[in-house]
Amino acid sequence: MFLPYTGSGHYCYANSLAMVLGPDSPGPGVLEVLTGSPFGMQLLDGTTPFFDPAGWEGDIALDAACTAWGFACLRESGGTPEDAAGRLRAAGPGEPLLVGPVEMGLLTHAPGRGTPWEADHYVVVLGVEDDLVRFHDPAGYPFATLPVEQFVAAWRTDTLPYGTSFTSRRAFMRIRETTAAQAVREAIPTAISWLRGDHDHPVSAGTLANREAAERLADLCEDGMPDKMRSQLVDFAVAVGTRRLADAGACLAAAGADEASAITARQARLVGGLQYDLTAGRTGAAAESLRALAPTYGELADALASFAD
Repeated sequence: MFLPYTGSGHYCYANSLAMVLGPDSPGPGVLEVLTGSPFGMQLLDGTTPFFDPAGWEGDIALDAACTAWGFACLRESGGTPEDAAGRLRAAGPGEPLLVGPVEMGLLTHAPGRGTPWEADHYVVVLGVEDDLVRFHDPAGYPFATLPVEQFVAAWRTDTLPYGTSFTSRRAFMRIRETTAAQAVREAIPTAISWLRGDHDHPVSAGTLANREAAERLADLCEDGMPDKMRSQLVDFAVAVGTRRLADAGACLAAAGADEASAITARQARLVGGLQYDLTAGRTGAAAESLRALAPTYGELADALASFAD
């Protein structure tokens, strides 16, 4: 057993979905696990580390979590900026709009922004007041505002690695009843497919997954990691990856998958320990943790498969 984490973090998919579901939400931790994000790691294009599966991204995440939790919604995308602005104006507190991906660097309600970061983000739009979009930003800015024109500019996906501009979801409706434990159990086959790379989602050339990604990242720790890669890890990937694994451990335990839960708990400790090691320049310790992490993805897939049989 381990103590689950509660606190701040980079959970924009799950937090936004939890907001629009309201009292029907099982909580961001469960929703994040249902997205499939904890079940793998990747070195995207061989250069950018993420603790989520190769081929996985935010649009897939929201569809997976909605389906697993027994909800349907209306997904809209594309069109002109004027069409997008019209959807914003049609939103309201009783009909919120889950918007994303958006370019986080262009959400200028937060300080230090104004240029693209090539980072995706999701927010919940509550409506338009006096030509200002009112929205909840799960990065720590409730009831934020931006001029409609600026918000629509951030809603383009030109600088993002995936997605169609002006994508949104609304009209969330329950189509079947389930429980958190049942939903997690039913999502296990999808988790196995992510861990084994047995899925139909495109993976870019040069991307390494799971064991290969962990071992290559360990080599880079020892051979000299580029500053951009280190920043990606210590500013984002390690923290969110660890939280995902901690939530997976808790959810799998509640679903009765004790062996798989124990593996994800061990993964959470290994990934979480990278934060200090990479920040402090303890490259040998970081490499050791990554090499210990490498075989756990296959072990987790096997444990989940045994539980599902």
